[in-house]
Amino acid sequence: MIPFRLFAASLFGLSTLALTAGADAQVTDDSGSCPLVATSIADGLEFPWGLAFLDETTALVTERPGQMRVVNLSDGNILEVEGVPEVVEQRQGGLLDIALAPDFTSTGTIFFSFAEPRGSSGTGTSVARATLQGWDSGTPALSDVTTIFRQSDPDNSGFHFGSRIVILPDGTLAFTIGDRGTPERAQDPMDHAGSVLRINPDGSIPTDNPFVDNPSALPEIWSTGHRNAQGAALDQATGLLWTVEHGARGGDEINQPRPGLNYGWPTISYGVNYSGTPIGVGTEAEGLEQPVYFWDPSIAPSGMAILSGASFFPSWEGDILVGALRAQTLVRLDRTNGTVVSEERLFEGELGRIRDVRQGPDGALWILIDDPDGSLVRITPAQDAC
Repeated sequence: MIPFRLFAASLFGLSTLALTAGADAQVTDDSGSCPLVATSIADGLEFPWGLAFLDETTALVTERPGQMRVVNLSDGNILEVEGVPEVVEQRQGGLLDIALAPDFTSTGTIFFSFAEPRGSSGTGTSVARATLQGWDSGTPALSDVTTIFRQSDPDNSGFHFGSRIVILPDGTLAFTIGDRGTPERAQDPMDHAGSVLRINPDGSIPTDNPFVDNPSALPEIWSTGHRNAQGAALDQATGLLWTVEHGARGGDEINQPRPGLNYGWPTISYGVNYSGTPIGVGTEAEGLEQPVYFWDPSIAPSGMAILSGASFFPSWEGDILVGALRAQTLVRLDRTNGTVVSEERLFEGELGRIRDVRQGPDGALWILIDDPDGSLVRITPAQDAC
């Protein structure tokens, strides 16, 4: 089945105030189906990348240059977390995503992905487990930091590290790694690059992974043929994983990665190379999966969230929210019976490059603005609910 497609979107109304006036600055947007207000909660974050909520009043934020921060959501106060391992900040690489273990409240266990120095071999995407201590007493620090996964074949490219982490319903970790700027790697089952991967919390391999008994494929791989997925989320209603990945010049894709399947990059794509030349054999090929949705031209998608039990947004239940870097917009994909039926673009050109999107424990939408003086922003309806 050919996926739902968008060639272009019209510009919407302008917002009333740019988010440049520090914490508590607000922007309103009346362009979509529900009037919204975006409020800057914390400023001064350096290229923030990943976001997790420790409780209803505290968030944990990663910054690509290598810092991890605890943010008080009530007053915007920011504390640096000690004990973060060395990361390589190289183009798109650095300290990337973060996720809390299901038992975080009792164990303090967190997981994070990062570009790890690998000596003369270069860098690769790694995933670490650690214990976060002292975050509720003003002295946040990591202990027992253990790298539980290292990408195969590190190199000196600064491109396409991925990397989002999603805790699946069975407690395993799914995460993404881009093709590292070498497209053919995404079609090599003996290479982690260009894949969605799945491991246990201790780094071991789940026995039901699709290639676990295949000597011609790496056992951590869940699905292949992905260019650079920088967004991933769990659909709470179905327990299924969704990802969003960058295309080249066009062809950004939303996929629902299934075990053992191949999503086509670079054999098929709905985009073209940056030079304008064709990619692969076209948009379809036997044995390769079609995206659920794609964009042409590209919006440069980043983080994503799938709304569940969102008290502020009851009419958006199950909808997909995607941040965009180049397009500087928050995209809402309206789903009916699980199928994407329409798109609207919110705060277009008004908030900056949106790096991550999360639904907070308060039911609001929270986004990170990718900037050397980046922000954590809370989005709610202008009235009671959408």
